[in-house]
Amino acid sequence: MGFKCGIVGLPNVGKSTIFNALTSAGAEAANFPFCTKEPNVGMVGIPDSRLKELAKVYKPKKGVIPAVMQFVDIAGLVKGASKGEGLGNQFLSHIRETDAIMHVVRCFEDIDITHVDGSINPVRDADVVNMELALRDMDTVDKKLSKDKKMSVLATKEAKEAKARVDVLEKLKAALDQGNPARSAGLSVEESALVRDLGLLTLKPQFYCANVREEEIHTGNDHVKAMVAYAETQGSEVLVFSGKIESEIAELNDEEKASFLEEMGLKESGLSMVIRKGFSMLGLQTYFTAGEQEVRAWTIHKGWTAPNAAGVIHSDFERGFISAETLAYPEFIKHGTWQAAKEKGLVRKEGKEYIVKDGDIMHFLFNV
Repeated sequence: MGFKCGIVGLPNVGKSTIFNALTSAGAEAANFPFCTKEPNVGMVGIPDSRLKELAKVYKPKKGVIPAVMQFVDIAGLVKGASKGEGLGNQFLSHIRETDAIMHVVRCFEDIDITHVDGSINPVRDADVVNMELALRDMDTVDKKLSKDKKMSVLATKEAKEAKARVDVLEKLKAALDQGNPARSAGLSVEESALVRDLGLLTLKPQFYCANVREEEIHTGNDHVKAMVAYAETQGSEVLVFSGKIESEIAELNDEEKASFLEEMGLKESGLSMVIRKGFSMLGLQTYFTAGEQEVRAWTIHKGWTAPNAAGVIHSDFERGFISAETLAYPEFIKHGTWQAAKEKGLVRKEGKEYIVKDGDIMHFLFNV
């Protein structure tokens, strides 16, 4: 599995510039609305120093394969997008396929870059986009609710599930009617599962990216302060970016990046911030497989069992799971090799109930 992050916002807020920087994919970036008509998609290997350490020991013939995340740069939304304004319906459909949303807002002044509303006001801009997402969800919920109400009174197998879903849809409708996102309805895991196929936009985890000038990356500005206060009312967070800085970082190799970040007084790049935030919001973690052929990172949800984790490699691994030899990454590093750790009794044989931990190195035994 991977982590798919949709990048949304009004036109000309810096979405494509940030997408280019995060993915080095070269998406077009220009100073006019609807420059991006089709979603730009970029795959990014997730940096993980643990992979390098494992590779030093195993020297894999096929190399190192990191876990990946996918960025989708969705064309700028405008007021009325939920009703098809701009290219709204087309754009909104692309967001349904993402796991989380990075909402870019412009927090810098620049007379050379136009703004669709003629002035810089990130809270207003965020409200416009959030309202369009909510309106689209309201339409989706209303249609499904009407259909399920009719089905729930029938004497069919599907009627029981439809009746249960009606209660969930009523909760969502109440939240959306009050102008709140679907995620504010407080659905349980079981309730969320009943409406997962609807792909509700405002049910997805969302965080904000405040795009600032290079010289304001540490100090921020009044626009950023306003966005932080706004995000807090939604239980969300704001990551402060400089599209210009991230563009410069994208051009550097690993050694140069480290030096540049230190020079700029930054602890991490924007990509690292997004990965960390995405993993946190979605409850993700990493485990490893390592051998002579390849060293590889796999992304799974926290709380997954060993068979669940094996299934990410191949469904046969999960279906025919027998056991998993497991070694914690710190123990591997401490003892230098798998065999040395095994001789110390640190390699464990785990069964179907084992909950995989972040950094576990795993060898699966299965039979199909």
